[in-house]
Amino acid sequence: MTRRPAQRAATGTVAPVPPATRASRPGWRDPRLWLGVLIVAVSVVAGARLLAAADDTVAVWAVAADAGPGAQLSAGDLVAHRVRFADGDDLGRYFSVEDELPGDLRLVRGVSAGELLPRAAIGDAEADADTVELPVAIDAEQVPGSVQAGSVVSVYLLGGRRDAGVPPLEDVTVVDAPALETTFGATTGRRQLVLAVPEAAAAAFLDALGRVDDPLLTVTRRD
Repeated sequence: MTRRPAQRAATGTVAPVPPATRASRPGWRDPRLWLGVLIVAVSVVAGARLLAAADDTVAVWAVAADAGPGAQLSAGDLVAHRVRFADGDDLGRYFSVEDELPGDLRLVRGVSAGELLPRAAIGDAEADADTVELPVAIDAEQVPGSVQAGSVVSVYLLGGRRDAGVPPLEDVTVVDAPALETTFGATTGRRQLVLAVPEAAAAAFLDALGRVDDPLLTVTRRD
């Protein structure tokens, strides 16, 4: 038995295939285009404001290491920190990096490492008139090896009469700390420290120390 070929459509012709259509780009009158432009513009403005707010800081001088009353600071003792002040008037209490620093940066009170340098902590010659330089000779083993000029230390009576009432010299600044081998300490084993001390405290310390037989002093250094 033979099969007949499959018949085509009833009309005897093949149905035409519709042509492919391409997506057309929206014209400048298309509202979707303007909506996209508006979104981009808003994003740019918002981003610019965020960046501006993130950099709303001021470069202010801070001290690099601890320093006590009487310490003489130089530009090398300062580091710039960027700070954001909630109140704009607070900036006036410190030295910004754009300010001209005083020629004499002598402290009238102690400041800690990393602390912003307050204008109120800097005194003039008259304000520093009550600070004297006090040389103290101390057994080398009683002085931390890290003590140097600019260190903040305290000096206590360790040996001698306990009832002598020698007041400690607390949180005073080392003005000078010669190396042991460069002074008389090379032969005596004692290290000299020159301390910036309020005049009244220095007088009381020396007066009390003079009443102690064979005093032994020790030094602690503030980190």
